[in-house]
Amino acid sequence: MLKGIHPLLNAEVLHALRAMGHGDDLIIADTNFPSDSVARQTRLGKLLRMDNTTSAEAAAAILSVYPLDSFVDDAAARMEIVGKPKEVPPVQKEVQKVIDKAEGKSWPMISVERYAFYERAKQAYCVIQTGERRFYGCFAFRKGVIPPDAG
Repeated sequence: MLKGIHPLLNAEVLHALRAMGHGDDLIIADTNFPSDSVARQTRLGKLLRMDNTTSAEAAAAILSVYPLDSFVDDAAARMEIVGKPKEVPPVQKEVQKVIDKAEGKSWPMISVERYAFYERAKQAYCVIQTGERRFYGCFAFRKGVIPPDAG
């Protein structure tokens, strides 16, 4: 256990978050996402896990140390429901609340069509699979920057 570090952030996830740079994507995946096969195609090349967590719990832990990219419109994305692109299920509403709280303002997620989301995931730095069992609990977060201290 470390002071100030969310207890859901295991060593492998922390290492990946620290290694990522500005503009790199991470994927938070539910249990139905083809996480292992997609993760093998990412920059990291292996699957990371945050078992026994919901997507919202994982997002809260990650966003406690991970800044979203304020220079782009697609820094936070959700997989859209097949045939219902404008529908936002409860799992996605929960993650939206987490994002808004972490950023201290409304930060709307964009929706990404399912197969386009898979392609974005393959280009990501890493995939983190959660224990989320609800459908469409998949998200992409693009890393931003932490400004220098004022001085």
